[in-house]
Amino acid sequence: MHPAVVVGKTPDKPAIVMAATGETLTYRQLEDRSNQGAHLFRKLGLKPGDGIAIFMENNIRYLEICWAAQRAGLYYTCISSRLTAGEVEYILGDCNAKVLIVSHGLAKVANELLDVLKWVKVFAVGGAVEGFKNYEDAAGDLPKTRIGDEIAGADMLYSSGTTGRPKGVRVPLSGMPIDAPNPLLTIVQGLFGLSEHSIYLSPAPLYHAAPLRYCMTVHRLGGTVVVMEHFEAEEALRFIEKYQANCSQWVPTMFVRMLKLPDAARSKYNVSSMKSAIHAAAPCPIEVKRKMIEWWGPVLHEYYAGTEGNGFCYVGSADWLKHPGTVGKSLLGPIHICADEGKEVPIGDEGTIYFESQTQFEYHNDKKKTAESRHPEHGNWSTLGDVGKLDAEGYLYLTDRKAFMIISGGVNIYPQEAENLLINHPKVADVAVIGVPNEDFGEEVKAVVQPADWSDANPALGEELIAYCRQHLSPIKCPRTVDFEQELPRHPTGKLYKRLIRDRYWGKRDSRIV
Repeated sequence: MHPAVVVGKTPDKPAIVMAATGETLTYRQLEDRSNQGAHLFRKLGLKPGDGIAIFMENNIRYLEICWAAQRAGLYYTCISSRLTAGEVEYILGDCNAKVLIVSHGLAKVANELLDVLKWVKVFAVGGAVEGFKNYEDAAGDLPKTRIGDEIAGADMLYSSGTTGRPKGVRVPLSGMPIDAPNPLLTIVQGLFGLSEHSIYLSPAPLYHAAPLRYCMTVHRLGGTVVVMEHFEAEEALRFIEKYQANCSQWVPTMFVRMLKLPDAARSKYNVSSMKSAIHAAAPCPIEVKRKMIEWWGPVLHEYYAGTEGNGFCYVGSADWLKHPGTVGKSLLGPIHICADEGKEVPIGDEGTIYFESQTQFEYHNDKKKTAESRHPEHGNWSTLGDVGKLDAEGYLYLTDRKAFMIISGGVNIYPQEAENLLINHPKVADVAVIGVPNEDFGEEVKAVVQPADWSDANPALGEELIAYCRQHLSPIKCPRTVDFEQELPRHPTGKLYKRLIRDRYWGKRDSRIV
């Protein structure tokens, strides 16, 4: 139930392998280094309940530092490596981190932070960063034995900021031993078949909730985590074959990019070792998922949950094929679909999705957002801000984020339906459907498209895409106009920063990723 236990059984087994370089950390090395990190945090005066922040790209030291914080009873906040100095400063101040650890690869942004980080102790890994102490040197001479006051810490992660400033999700520390079981451990064993025999390919940034938590859960079970430095579609297929990966986690954008590889590239690699391909983070277009099941077999497992930990829905390939488009049934408690005033709607009607759960969370330093996430009458019902519906068998279907709804002439339009259709067009690499100003109707529907080939970015393709959409959907749901961009602003985890695209059309020139 913890690397500290696993090391006694398989000390020389690889705990972490960096996919591109093959650099490896064994369980013995992970145990020794995480103990040294925990001693360093105590030496720096950190006590249970304090926090550190990690600002690094994927590298061999990342999970080691997370485990050091976990066994020292600390909150560890993993910050997106794509943020600017100002955005990192905001998160550091908000989470009240007492230590910041950066990587050499992010030295430029790290140097910009020095003048404003007077209250934070700063360290760097992987090479010198001016003004930062060397983490390896600071921890390397400390004991490899366990600290005397171990207690379980927890991550404190921030939303990706796709609809506004990111907010930290803070849960109370359990007060339990470091190797106490947690709900995720039970889920991944029972649903996804993860075990000590797992070779888990992680293609996403480790600062995101799902990759971080699942990698650490594989470590609790004694499996091997293969970390991609960054996602590239063909490389992911190559690494499945090279490392004989048998489990993995993806987002739908990754599926789209793998499916759009040339046939020769897709057929070059043997992916038959993959027995459990987990996906989440965004709704998967029906045809995309159907094609992935045809290609990889019935090994896809989908779940719907959030960093907040207030609910969990699941569906396997067989049940999904019977209920195309569902994100599954709730495993942790009842789901309620409610109208804006809080009243539950009939089965099949759309509304805000609420999980009924005893799990308590808060958005750190944001009482207003915390209050908005709660049902007006039931304090133990909470929402992630998504809209959806339930069928008669209890399967949940997501419609869209409530914040992305388009209101045109008084009609509510959820753009996800048009996006899911347009992404299947062979000339489309990525797409966002948004509402833009219209004098008569308030808003009108627009598609912003990243073409597969930029030479196709012309009015003729725009008309072709509008016509394609109208063949399958009601005209009111389809874009009236199409604009083209060479690349849409996507988070590395696959989430689209639709707010940034929308703001350009509404005159918000200061909008940026935060």
